[in-house]
Parts: sequence; structure tokens; C-alpha cells
Amino acid sequence: MIEIIDLYKSFDGQKVLNGVDLKILDKEIVTIMGKSGCGKSVLIKHIIGLLRPDRGSVLIDGVDITMLDMKELDKIREKLGVLFQGGALFDSLTVYGNVAFQLREKTKLAKGEIRDRVVQALEDVGLKGMGKKFPAELSGGMKKRAALARALIAEPAIVLFDEPTTGLDPIITSSIHRLIKTTHEKYGYTAIVISHEVPGIFDITDRVAMLHNGVIEEFSTPDEIRHSGNPAVRQFITGSLEGPIESLA
Repeated sequence: MIEIIDLYKSFDGQKVLNGVDLKILDKEIVTIMGKSGCGKSVLIKHIIGLLRPDRGSVLIDGVDITMLDMKELDKIREKLGVLFQGGALFDSLTVYGNVAFQLREKTKLAKGEIRDRVVQALEDVGLKGMGKKFPAELSGGMKKRAALARALIAEPAIVLFDEPTTGLDPIITSSIHRLIKTTHEKYGYTAIVISHEVPGIFDITDRVAMLHNGVIEEFSTPDEIRHSGNPAVRQFITGSLEGPIESLA
């Protein structure tokens, strides 16, 4: 489904990605973890095609998107759904309007079919009957749910979650994790999740990739990550101040 090969990216001479290799299988849930500022969001932006690498390839279904023009790239993006870190809902639209937006703008579906799909999507994320509310009237967890409904409305093959539980309390965080798992089971998408919520995120993910010093330090199952002998991995999942990962006060 997705293959990243020898990916490099620098900004103003500062290396962020330094030869990333990662292969994500069809319908897998893969979590990318690593310290703040290590390049996780930069990696996601390459998969979406918002950034072009200095070197390397990003293949989606065998197509190297780094070589595509904008029209071709937009076609590939039809396969993608994105849950942004802050939700990125349109404040001026209702929850219903936010979720329906893509179908209204990108398809020729009848109003009735759009309505049925939006109502179902809202029910799937636990927001049944909430379509008339505006984002300002929602709690943090409800905004994430609405944003997930919007990401899923076009039934994408791939969904990218950029820190979906940032700023949420532990109980709401657990509910969002469970929601990712249940919608994944229903829709069958391939999921890439950027998260600092370890080990909680391990309960729903198939494999975990640790990004450190611009490369994938380790890529394995949650159980293997838990018992890893890699010093960087051990330090990150235990939250220790001692180890190869520099901590800034």
C-alpha cells in the first residue's frame, strides 16, 4: 500500500529526514512515534504530497507520488483521508456541513445520498443527532470525532492521524483510540497514526515505527517494541531522562 524509500528532507541546512525506509501493508494500523520535533509530521506531509523530498521516493499503490504533477497528485489524494492534529474544522459550518463538504465539492452525489452518508458517518463516530451544532459548541473529544467523520466520509483507502489525542484527557484519549479501531474494522482502511500516547496506542496498532535522528530506528510489533533492547526505544517508551534521546527542559 505505502512504501517510503531512502527519504531525505532538510530545512535551511538542518536535516530532518535522513534516509527513511518504511513499508506499510494494506489495511494495517501503523503508529509512528518519536520525540517532539523529530520529523513525524514532516514524514506525513510527504505521504500526502504537501512536501517534496530532497531525495527518495514515496510509493502509494506502486506509484511514486514525488514524480507526479498536481493533477496526478490530486487523483492519488482521493485515496487519502486526514485527521489533523487540531481537527481543522471550518468554524463557519455546522458539524453536518463540515462532514458533507468533500462530498458536495468533489462528487455529483444527490442531496439525499449525501445526507444518508453524513448521518451514518456521524453515527459511526458517536455523534448521532449532533449535525446542527457548530465546532465552537463541541468539546475537544467531539471535535476529534467530527473531524474523523469528515476524514472517513469519502471512504478513503488510507487515513492519516496526526496526533489525534493531543490535549485530551486519558479517558477521552482511550475513547478516541477505540474509535480508530472500530472505524478501521468497519471501513477497512490503512491507518498511519502519529502518537506520543505510549503504551496506550499499542493496544490498537499492528506495528510501531520509532523515528529517531531522521531514520526509522526500529519497526516491529507493539510487544517487540515493549521488550526492545534498543536504547532509544527503551528511553522513549519509559520516559527516562537517561539515554541517547536528548531532553530539553
